[in-house]
Amino acid sequence: MTSLFQQIWRTVWFRPRLTALRIRNVAVAIAFCLTVLYFLYRPSSPSESVLLERHMNTGPPLHPFTLVNSSVNWGQVKYRHPARQRLAQLPRPLEAPLPRVQHRFGKESPEARKTREKRRDAVRQLTRKCWESYRKYAWKKDALLPLSKGGVDQFSGWAATLVDSLDTLWVMGLREEFDEAVAAVAEIDFGNSTTPLVNIFETNIRYLGGLLAAYDLSGRDVLLQKAVELGDLIYGGFNTENRMPVDNINLQAAIEGSGLVVESTVVSASPGTLTLELTRLSQLTGDPKYYNAITSMVDVFFRGQNQTVLPGLFPMYVSMLRGDVTTGSTFTLGGCADSLYEYFPKMHALLGGSDPRFPALTRGFMDASKRHLFFRPMVPGNDDILISGNANVDQAGVLHLDPETEHLTCFIGGTFALAGRLLGLDEEVEVGARLTRGCVYAYKSFPTGMMPERLNMIPCEKNKPCKWDEAKWETERQKRPEYKPHLPKGFTTAKDPRYILRPEAIESVFYMWRITGETEWQEAAWDMFKAVAEGTATELGSAAVLDVTVAKPQLPQEDYMESFWIAETLKYFYLAFSPPDLISLDKYVLNTEAHPFLRPHPGREAGLL
Repeated sequence: MTSLFQQIWRTVWFRPRLTALRIRNVAVAIAFCLTVLYFLYRPSSPSESVLLERHMNTGPPLHPFTLVNSSVNWGQVKYRHPARQRLAQLPRPLEAPLPRVQHRFGKESPEARKTREKRRDAVRQLTRKCWESYRKYAWKKDALLPLSKGGVDQFSGWAATLVDSLDTLWVMGLREEFDEAVAAVAEIDFGNSTTPLVNIFETNIRYLGGLLAAYDLSGRDVLLQKAVELGDLIYGGFNTENRMPVDNINLQAAIEGSGLVVESTVVSASPGTLTLELTRLSQLTGDPKYYNAITSMVDVFFRGQNQTVLPGLFPMYVSMLRGDVTTGSTFTLGGCADSLYEYFPKMHALLGGSDPRFPALTRGFMDASKRHLFFRPMVPGNDDILISGNANVDQAGVLHLDPETEHLTCFIGGTFALAGRLLGLDEEVEVGARLTRGCVYAYKSFPTGMMPERLNMIPCEKNKPCKWDEAKWETERQKRPEYKPHLPKGFTTAKDPRYILRPEAIESVFYMWRITGETEWQEAAWDMFKAVAEGTATELGSAAVLDVTVAKPQLPQEDYMESFWIAETLKYFYLAFSPPDLISLDKYVLNTEAHPFLRPHPGREAGLL
């Protein structure tokens, strides 16, 4: 390179009378050198996520809209049981950053990129098909009926699929579809419900979570305005004598502000899954009332964690009426409890490590789960996998492991890995990997490539060799009233043989890929996607499958497409095949409906984007 420059220099300065040919040759040489310098020293290309943000944020919305205020101004309701005047304030993030979550990915080979992009495009194509069918046949309804070509309301009639899918549309770069959906959101009336009772859990994770994440990603002010309207309604669910939240908000009583009555018992996930969204709303608005609402409830769980019959774990049912989260004998990480535990490490991330209650709650439930709930199942290949079961404690205080698991429980592998990184506990990342492999194993084992909703396996004895025993499997499965002779070896039941478009298994696979960088997880994701895309396929999109345990030319399907299919399942598949800086786990924390909230960083006020 140096000699080439020297030759050009001598030619220009010492031969002033050049022929036209020589001038052309010199010009070509100079252009060549400048091109080489550009490619050697140019700045690195912007990442895909940066390019997406630039593209999406340019210009006005593609669909004009008019903000329609809800018929009830929830922020102006006078409460019979107002919060105390001195509100708990949001803690500032710690100055020292939390440990890095994501793997440090190296340069991707051209072949790997080509494969990844082909797979990602397949996910995007299916998402567009499902969205276009929802838009055509179920617009502004809660869910699509993909077989009968209609729509149905299930969650108050506020267009659950539309709101739930907002950030998926954004992440996939579907700008026109996103802006059209935002225009529809601007017209939702959160003062009018198709049912007299509003479920606070579903409203919080699907609607409020969807609005907050879409605002965090796009900066569209109307989304935050609608989030405040809805947040004020959810805040009204704390208008009770002891300031604990109700499970279902009586809409008329909420309008009157006369006070709500807390149910005697609720599933533990219902109150425990209000923390992340209300905290983020306080961060974005600067109004501490939403965060203040959840602090006393968190105290109840924090004080009670080691007072249960299985210290560290909470019973499936709790009483917010009595402030009692200790009485109960049934324990699970599955349905009714799952997101309670999921939110402990995620709150630690969202608050930047500033609240010591959340790492303590996280470590407590992780240690107890390993002791009491996790087991290695006996399988033909002797795979080193883990399954999360249930536990029942009898009146004598004796614990009985119930080796039943469900698809909902598959979130726990990703949660363990995330918590392991946030808390600097590398051994928990490996536990998360074994748990995730357990769910992947279940997918692979059934002839359709899909995991049933609920199933049983045989636990190996702890601290003893775990080897396949076919005679024992035959004996154990025939004891079960749900016995079916066609089930794969290793499984004693498939109590609920459906696949209802659930995301939990691909959720954990996504986390394991982002946290470890091991390609086994992308390969697992692709195998899973092919199976669910084929098995759930309909003319219009995707539908739940009634029995995944038997391979048939045409699987029996249910006429329903859950809002979480686009919001979670397809988004996780898409992110598993996207560059790892798109929704980085070091920049965002995802709620239980896969809605990404921006994490505050040290030296920056919480909520400043």
